[in-house]
Amino acid sequence: MTLFFLLLPPLLMFAASFVKTSRTRKLLPLSSFAVLVPVALLFRLPKPYALWGEYLVADDLNTYILLLSSVVGIGVTLALLTLDRHVKVSEKELYRFYRFFGLFWVGLSLSILANHMGIFWIGLEMATLSTVYMIKTNRSPAAHKEAWNYMIVGAIAISLVLFGIILIYAAYKPLLGEKAMLFDALLANSDRIPSPFLFELGFALTAVGIFVKMGFFPMNLWLAHIERAAFYPVAALFSGILESGVMAGFFRFSTIAAAIDHERLFLFVLVYTLLTLFIVSFLIFRAKDFMRLFSLSGVEHMALIALFWVSGGTFAALLHFGAHAFLKPALFLSTGVLESTGRYHFAGALRGYHGTRGKVFWFLAGLFMLAIVSIPPSPMFFSELYGFGAMIEQAKASDHLLAMLGAITLLLVLLSVIFYRFVAIYQSMKYEGAEEGKTVYISEVLALTIFAVGLAALLLPGTMAFLKGIG
Repeated sequence: MTLFFLLLPPLLMFAASFVKTSRTRKLLPLSSFAVLVPVALLFRLPKPYALWGEYLVADDLNTYILLLSSVVGIGVTLALLTLDRHVKVSEKELYRFYRFFGLFWVGLSLSILANHMGIFWIGLEMATLSTVYMIKTNRSPAAHKEAWNYMIVGAIAISLVLFGIILIYAAYKPLLGEKAMLFDALLANSDRIPSPFLFELGFALTAVGIFVKMGFFPMNLWLAHIERAAFYPVAALFSGILESGVMAGFFRFSTIAAAIDHERLFLFVLVYTLLTLFIVSFLIFRAKDFMRLFSLSGVEHMALIALFWVSGGTFAALLHFGAHAFLKPALFLSTGVLESTGRYHFAGALRGYHGTRGKVFWFLAGLFMLAIVSIPPSPMFFSELYGFGAMIEQAKASDHLLAMLGAITLLLVLLSVIFYRFVAIYQSMKYEGAEEGKTVYISEVLALTIFAVGLAALLLPGTMAFLKGIG
């Protein structure tokens, strides 16, 4: 298998988007489904697998992330089939969405599979710029404004990542020469680094850039504003694919930082995520619509994934990562139906569904609402058990046991605020408000079913054994 077959489906999608015929309209969704085929084949190959010399290398971690993202892409495509029945969107804009979705997938694939810091940055920038045009699929003043805001914030974040990469390269170059751009070479020589301080400064800049790109402190609201202004499939793409690609970069850089000085890495991420969760928990408590609620919840979960990862809870982080990759896009896609009779109405949102499709929809949407706050048997329930267990073990090994336990307690209090808010909203959706009829289409039910099957697959013994093997 070569890189060509991995990138062929998105490139065909990009090319076909310029040919506006009835056949092309059918081909575009098929090209999105076809993305899964080479990714699934890559997943089954022995690792590590060199796709392009030492620059693009597939291992268990990045192929797991790519597989999750390709499944989410199918769900987004299914939602696009009925997008024009929920919102006002022209056929021209749908073609544009597929055009930039193809470019987005190329950039994302390069970024996730990169063993080279430069290729990682180029792929991430390509994916970022592509999403700007997908936001503008919604031809509204708010969407145009938020697309420009995204350009500005994205430029800040990606510039921080670039400066951080330059400093990391400078820290290793006297030892490794041009190989100082390769992730595996950096990790293998972490005990021989000539300038640890220069690396830590570079890592701090890179991590802050990555965190800002995911809506962490101090820029917590920009992502929620963008996802509110864009159509809901774009929000699903952001939460289930783009954030996953960004987090893949954090996994790579933080693994090297942990090998150099794990305690400093842990304290840095702990403080940063606590600040993020402190702000996000109260923003969630005040959220008045589904899009902002789900967007801010996504920031919460990405913060937990980062914290579990640096705490040594690799299995917990990856299980939580997979659950988030399925749950959050499912909730965003559900928003297209939940808000179809008027935005900003929590009350009665899970009422008014009739027929088999309607009943399956409200069951799955309600299930996802409860699963996102870690009510068992959600995979997030188990990932948080393992994750907080890893944090307590980290606290025991620390010289600041009481301070660490206090931080963990504060974290649990903030998560309790979020839990309370979600349960209150679920009760309002199910038991309050007038019952209004809502239309559910088969493609939307199919998309949610795919995500439900994906969540169940995460709890299989084989999946758990695979995730534990990555750590």
